[in-house]
Amino acid sequence: MSNLFEYSDVLNSPIEAFYCRKPNFILPVEAHWHYFVEILYVYQGEIMVTCNEHRYHMKAGDLILLPPQAIHSVYPVDDRTDFDYACVKFNINKIQLVGNYLPNLNVQLRKIAQLKNPPLIFQERVLEHISLSDFFTQIVEEAADRSYGYNSYIYTRLSELMVKILRSWYYAGYLMHMDTIKEENEYSLQDTLIYIDEHSHENINIEHLAHMCNMSYSYFAKLFHKQFGQSCKQYIEFIRLSKAENLLLFTELDLTEIAGETGFADCSHLIRCFRKRYEITPKQFRLKHRKQNTA
Repeated sequence: MSNLFEYSDVLNSPIEAFYCRKPNFILPVEAHWHYFVEILYVYQGEIMVTCNEHRYHMKAGDLILLPPQAIHSVYPVDDRTDFDYACVKFNINKIQLVGNYLPNLNVQLRKIAQLKNPPLIFQERVLEHISLSDFFTQIVEEAADRSYGYNSYIYTRLSELMVKILRSWYYAGYLMHMDTIKEENEYSLQDTLIYIDEHSHENINIEHLAHMCNMSYSYFAKLFHKQFGQSCKQYIEFIRLSKAENLLLFTELDLTEIAGETGFADCSHLIRCFRKRYEITPKQFRLKHRKQNTA
């Protein structure tokens, strides 16, 4: 079973920016996660984007911000609908906002992602009339040309965009969280996410995870929930369901085999958990997307 984690060279923090256009680019994009921020901007057509348990139907002019560590995927609306969108990935830690009143971006994005209905979709009218089409065209061209100073140019533009996104959240009434945790605990929890991804098909003992982080069970459980908005047990189930979703889309394995591959006790357990989260059975999900996947 392949992992969901997509490795990125955070130390060298490369910029990834490219176009995704039908028919040269094939959808769907499998569910995955990484430590970079990912932004998609739709020039033309429509796409479906998942971010954790949420589904977003994006149309021309829409921008979506996918926070670090969020599990996301991209689907075609159907086999007839065209799509043309830009994808930009970058290291949010490279953007340093000056001012005691401004939040830590990593913390703020994580808190936004934990909301019941995360406000991740934006249009030009709420971003102070920035021309999003021109903005992302310039970013993609700079990343492709790699002219002198392109990294600095791109991060300067992305800083401008992030400030406007923060303003839109601020004026909409979302609190700017200033709290954070010790750096060593942050790294420990990040290692825990990768461990869960790699061992999700096994019986994961949460007390063992706490021991790996040199924490008591109660402190680990409290810190994990604070950071990710759900219990460690809930997160493990979510990772297993995300992997099951990929297997339903990209393999011909039956439900019993998928349950075994992803760490569920049996087929019934998989069906029960899948339906509870997605409000659809695994079989219905596979049939719904099979035609799109084939196309």
